[in-house]
Formats: sequence, C-alpha cells, structure tokens
Amino acid sequence: MDYDEQNMVAHLLDGLDPTSKDAIKNPKSIADFVEALRELPDRPTAATQLLEKLDGWGGTAWHCLHKILSPRLPKFVYFDDYDSMPGKVSVPDLIRRRDGGKLDRGEQALLSLLGMAGAELEDFHITNEHEHVVRELENASAGISDEVFEYWSQNTQLAVKLQPFQPEANAKAPLNEGPILQIRVDNSRHRASVPFDERSRGFVWFFSFLAYFTELEEAAKHDLILLLDEPGLSLHGRAQQDLLRLIDKRLAPKHQVLYTTHSPFMVSADHLQRVRTVIDQDNSGTKVSAEIFKADEDTAFPLYAAMGIEMTQSLFIGEHTLLLKGPSDLIYLDILSDALTDQGRTGLDPRWVKTPIGGSGKLSTFVTLLGANKLHVAVLVDSSTKDLGAVKRLRDNDQLAKDGLLEVGQFTGTKDADIEDLFEPVFYLDLVNRAYSQHLPTPITTGDLNPHDPRIVRKIETYFRDNTIATGNFDHYKPAAKLLREQVALVPNIAEVTLARAEQLFVALNNLLP
Repeated sequence: MDYDEQNMVAHLLDGLDPTSKDAIKNPKSIADFVEALRELPDRPTAATQLLEKLDGWGGTAWHCLHKILSPRLPKFVYFDDYDSMPGKVSVPDLIRRRDGGKLDRGEQALLSLLGMAGAELEDFHITNEHEHVVRELENASAGISDEVFEYWSQNTQLAVKLQPFQPEANAKAPLNEGPILQIRVDNSRHRASVPFDERSRGFVWFFSFLAYFTELEEAAKHDLILLLDEPGLSLHGRAQQDLLRLIDKRLAPKHQVLYTTHSPFMVSADHLQRVRTVIDQDNSGTKVSAEIFKADEDTAFPLYAAMGIEMTQSLFIGEHTLLLKGPSDLIYLDILSDALTDQGRTGLDPRWVKTPIGGSGKLSTFVTLLGANKLHVAVLVDSSTKDLGAVKRLRDNDQLAKDGLLEVGQFTGTKDADIEDLFEPVFYLDLVNRAYSQHLPTPITTGDLNPHDPRIVRKIETYFRDNTIATGNFDHYKPAAKLLREQVALVPNIAEVTLARAEQLFVALNNLLP
C-alpha cells in the first residue's frame, strides 16, 4: 500500500518536546528517526518511551504500519458442508474437550446452540434434582426453537428438544460415558421426534450454520469476512430463500459475506449488482468479473434462471392473486373498475394481481401451484365451467381461501354465465359488430341469436359457425381489444345495470382481502 513516510516522521516529531525536536536534524525515514532518538543526550522520558515503542514495532515505516493496522484487519471465516454439529454427544467427554481447547467446529456449534438458550453443558448432568433438570431442558429447548425457526419457514410445526440419557449397552467411546445429550427434532403434526442428525441434510446444515455463526458473532473481536462454499447446496429452493433472508438480515448488516453458488435460488434478482462471475479461461487462469452477462452460457445460466423466476413472480403472481380464464376477462375487469372509480364507486382493489391462465382447464393446477407457495388466491369462473367441481374440491381441502371461488352467475342472476354476461346484450353485440365489421355482411342483432341460450358468447359462437363468419371461429379477445382501444367513446355507453353487477363483484372480491 502507498504511504508517505515523511508525514509519518513529521507526526512522530510533533509528539516530542522542543529540545528533542531541535536535536533531531531532518530525519528522512523512520529508521533515521529511530537512530536519532538513540543518539539523544540525556534522553527525556517521552523520547525514551517512543524509542521503545518503535523498536518494538520493528523500527521501519512498514513494520510500524503493519503493527498498527494488523489488529484492525477483519478475520476470514470459512464454512462448508463438513461443519455440521453432532446430534448426540457424551457430556463429560465434551466438557474435557472444551476445557482442553480441542473442539471441532461442529462441536463448537453445539455449544453455541446451548449458549443461545442460556444453558451450559454442566446443566445436563443427571442429578437428583429432577425438577431442576426438566426446567433447564424445557427452557433451553424453547429458546433454541425460537431462534432457529425464525429463519426456517419450511415447516413451522417443528421444535428442538434436548434429551439426556444414560449410555447404551456396549456403546463405543466416547458415547460409553454418560450422561449422553441428544438433540431431537419434534414434529407436532406427526406427533413424533427423530434425532437431529437423521433430519434432512439441508436442515442439519442450516441449523449448524446458524448455531455456529451466533457463537462466532458473540465471541468476535474483529470484523468478519464470511466465506460460504456452496451454502444451501442440499436445501429446497424455498429453504435457499430462507438462507438468503438470513444472510441479508443477520449477517450482511454487520459483516462482509462472500458465497459461491450454482443455484438460481441463491441469486437475488433484486441485487444483481452483487454478482460476480468466475470463469476458468484458457491461458489466462481464473477471471472474476462484474460484467455478469458477458460470461459463457454455462456460467450465466443460474443468472438467467434467477431472472426468469423473478419475472414469473413479478409479472403474473402477487401476494393476492386473482385467477381469470383469459386475457379478455382481465380487460373487462380493468375497464369496468376504472369506470366505477371515475364515478367515485367501488372498483377492484389494486392489491389483486389479475392472472389470466389460458383456459378453465388449468384452474385447478394453478390454484394448487400458487397455494403451495402460500399465496392468497381467488378464482373467478364461468358459472358452467367444467372444471368448477375440481376447484371446489381444492377449496374444501383448504387450498383455496374460504369464499375464494366466485362464479359470474352470482352477479348476473343466472345459473349459466360468463364474464361477457355482465354486459347488456345490446352493448356486447355492438362490440362484436365493431370488432368484426370486415367479416359481417350486416351487423348482428339480438333477433339473429338463439333466444333459448342464456350465454351471449355461446349464442355468437353458434351464429358464426352457422353462417361461416370468420371461417366459423369467434375470437373472444377481439371484442375486448376493441373496447380497450376505443374505451373513451364506448365506456359512456355501458349501462348502469352492468356497472351495478361489476360493483357487486368487486365488493365481493375486495372483502376477501385483509
């Protein structure tokens, strides 16, 4: 590093008394300054103390800087997959190893786990004070569970329990010396517990890392640079997001964190500026670069995958998701909502993310998918949708919010209806005539349609097919697109009865929101 030795010398001279300053003639370096201090006649106490300090530091500029700066350097801590803590230990053996400074990192993580709950190894010696032991165990178990499961969201029905017992017959050292302390993970849903080290590998890693880091953070006298080698490698995608949350909220505010990954779930699309690609190039070795999308396809693949996941979440999925059959449904709801709010009436709450899924046959699949991601989902379906029964079963199985399935017929007053039936037939026919003006020899009137079919769209589909209009295929989207493009002229023609139906629908949907 660069430094100005003359400034260093001037700073040291300023600390001397005037007589000593006058006796030292323009030293060019720290080494010259040290030699001049040695040659001072009747050296004052302050000069003697400074000489001893500089000699102790090495007597040169660089040695002095090193002595001053090295205690301030951060410490590097490396954590990998081999630091998982044991699920069962001999308490006396662990006490001896602790006192002798021979603990490995996994065992240190176990001690820090106890420390998180304010417990010591000595608390788990079996004594005659049964009530005291039970209380200590319960307190420690509760404290550990609260700390760990603040960040582990995969299963909220787990709890950590500490259980002492005597050694098993013919146990091998050191587990032949009791008491033995075992960590167990209790699952309240299944009403069963298993030893900690028989849980999933990812859970064991996550648990061990949090415990070890807590101890490290409390004991550290220096800033830390944490090096995590493929963290979360054995974690489920959502559990990796828990780990990212732990890093962002617990680690990064205090320490520098560097981790390697190939997983798109460990790349935050909100913070791509943090990413560096690492490429092993022929003839030039390993290159680390902030120009992340100039990397080769294999290196950049996790980044593209992370962006794809984020785009899917942000474009189509929200905390409150309203599933619709198609894009025309979305257009009609938006325009009707705007028309109502312009009149000071109730429109659709903007917290709803409207998601067209391309057909009623996909409804049950999307409800299951989004419900599994703990999102609030509602579904607006045609009153005669063939998939209605499947969606109702999802609601009965608690995968769809109570009252989260709304049928259009609830607001049109008919048993058979789709979203176009919110409009008066004359208005919707006008949209169709405008959208298909080049295909229709004369505009369609209500008298041209089957009076016995309650659904306007189905009537028009039949008319197109019978009269070979547009090769007999009626596109639901075209009238919606026409309304969207010409809404300034067309919205004032929407009947009050239509607005009233839409308002009832929006009130029902908004009432589902918190």
